[in-house]
Amino acid sequence: MATLYPSLEDMKGHQILQAQAAAGVRTPATTVVTEKPKLVSGTDNAGSPPMLYPNLAELENYMGLALSSEEIQKNLLPEGSTALTPAGPPLGQLVAPLSGNNAGLRRAEIKPGVREIHLCKDERGKTGLQLKNVDQGIFVQLVKANSPAALVGLRFGDQILQIDGKNCTGWSSDKAQRVLKKASPEKIVMVVRDRPFQRTITVHKDSTGNIGVVVKKGKIVSLAKDSSAARNGLLTHHYICEVNGQNVIGMKDKQLAEVLAGAGNVVTLTIIPTVIYEHMIKRLSAGLVKSAMDHSIPDL
Repeated sequence: MATLYPSLEDMKGHQILQAQAAAGVRTPATTVVTEKPKLVSGTDNAGSPPMLYPNLAELENYMGLALSSEEIQKNLLPEGSTALTPAGPPLGQLVAPLSGNNAGLRRAEIKPGVREIHLCKDERGKTGLQLKNVDQGIFVQLVKANSPAALVGLRFGDQILQIDGKNCTGWSSDKAQRVLKKASPEKIVMVVRDRPFQRTITVHKDSTGNIGVVVKKGKIVSLAKDSSAARNGLLTHHYICEVNGQNVIGMKDKQLAEVLAGAGNVVTLTIIPTVIYEHMIKRLSAGLVKSAMDHSIPDL
């Protein structure tokens, strides 16, 4: 099983780290991490613990990234870890020397498997959830802000497998809504699969603060050549559902641009193919999406 990385930039950074580890490159423990490190002989400072850095100049030249030694040092694994040795990390482990323990990456994660949630209704008898039939399955079409559905972490595109022990396969959208309406207001037990039609892509802003994507009405229409978006396989004819785990469906382009601008240097986008997205929101009022969709930042 190959080593996994959140982004191509993380893979490149880790390869440089491994090359330096194999060569025995080390810097003194007193290195000021806000400066680019100077490489010294492996025989110098023999008593100091090894501190490994990627060649930041190489990354900047290759990818146009704005990186600092301090940023990389924060993401290195603790002393004694084998992840940066020439042998490499355990197979299948996610390695992220540039992305690090990024909160947006974790908020955006689409987990495998299924989970059980307990949902209730508000004082008006509402869950804040609208469901849609797609290919014989039932999916979350809308989660209203500050609703019980939002509070339990349901998201646009989640698949509902069961409601109160009843399998949802083959239900119509209307039947799913009727079952919700008749369910107990105190406790509705649902079995959920995280967003099976969506995927996440982690990108890095360049020195000008751009990721290299042009978006119109939420849809990716073009990619900048040699940008992080292009390098990491972002595709046109896809809609952006989330930025760092925050739902952006229904936002105006200016609002989405503001979310991207404030998202930090490492940005994880959740995307969905246009054909599926347009089917998912079919017959859903555009005004309702813009005014009611939950755009809160999920808890970790």
